[in-house]
Amino acid sequence: MTVVAVIVTALLTVAGGLTLVRIIRGPSILDRAVAVDVLLAVTVAAIATEAAYSRDATALPVLVVLAVVGFVGSVSVARFAARRNPK
Repeated sequence: MTVVAVIVTALLTVAGGLTLVRIIRGPSILDRAVAVDVLLAVTVAAIATEAAYSRDATALPVLVVLAVVGFVGSVSVARFAARRNPK
């Protein structure tokens, strides 16, 4: 189980790092918004992985709140972008 935890931690770290690069170098504001949403998903996955590894369910409310915040943020950015670029 420890090997799996190390592999998952390494993959989530690489994903978070690459997402930070996209946030910094993103050519447009929408690319950055999508990258922030992906970073939030990676964070949720990391918290969920830690909760599963430690068999502790106290992190579940935090996961639910982060998921709702990510969804509302994505919808808000999408609505803003739709109003900004009428076709």
